[in-house]
Amino acid sequence: MLCRNMGPVDRALRAIVGLILISLTVVGPKSLWGLVGLVPLLTAFVGMCPAYTLLGIKTCRTEDRTA
Repeated sequence: MLCRNMGPVDRALRAIVGLILISLTVVGPKSLWGLVGLVPLLTAFVGMCPAYTLLGIKTCRTEDRTA
């Protein structure tokens, strides 16, 4: 199944970056490219980054397995 590989600091930073990028669709250049912010926001919400899995990176201290 899916195991979390992101720690709380990593998740918080991704959520902030995601919200900033999404805000670009409303404020600033008003471009749909701001929707790219959904990716870091979704990974922050789930707690699992597919790129981290491929690269063998883990920023959380304990392994949280969901069964």
